[in-house]
Amino acid sequence: MQGFVIGIAGSSGSGKTTLITAMLPWFRSHGLSVNVVKHSHHPLELEPPTKDSARFRAAGANEVMVASPYRYAIVRELHGEQEPTLAQQLARLSPADLTLVEGFRGDAIPRIEVFRPAHGREPYYPRDPSIIALATDAPADATLPCLPLNDPTAVVLYILALRASRGVRREPRPVPQFASIAA
Repeated sequence: MQGFVIGIAGSSGSGKTTLITAMLPWFRSHGLSVNVVKHSHHPLELEPPTKDSARFRAAGANEVMVASPYRYAIVRELHGEQEPTLAQQLARLSPADLTLVEGFRGDAIPRIEVFRPAHGREPYYPRDPSIIALATDAPADATLPCLPLNDPTAVVLYILALRASRGVRREPRPVPQFASIAA
């Protein structure tokens, strides 16, 4: 169970990843577990072709796990299979209080659009009905809530309010701080 799922949308270079990385420390410091799913239209290469894991994939392995004492990654080759849907991808993740999704624009999840008018691109809103708010660095002529892009905490608080309005009950909490024991 992924708790609450919300998308962060916007054109390339608008600041989606920057916003997500700015929000993650707040969620973590308040005791919320967060998963992030990012869609890419490019081939996924986690390691150079000369590394063992890439060689295993090239030789025909369906899945390759690379593990260390600090993290692990599983890479699955689709071998011509249809790309999994967002719902299928979410089912593969460990449970979390919140999942942020970048990409998967064809899936019906609520989204906050990162919009910078100075980039000269049209916003997805109002054409995209999944957009429920704008995170922008300039005043916007919109009927949706407009959040200050340069204030990630404001975006976090909007997400938490939306999450609560959708019936998610677990509240953020401070992470206990443990004093170090001096030798």
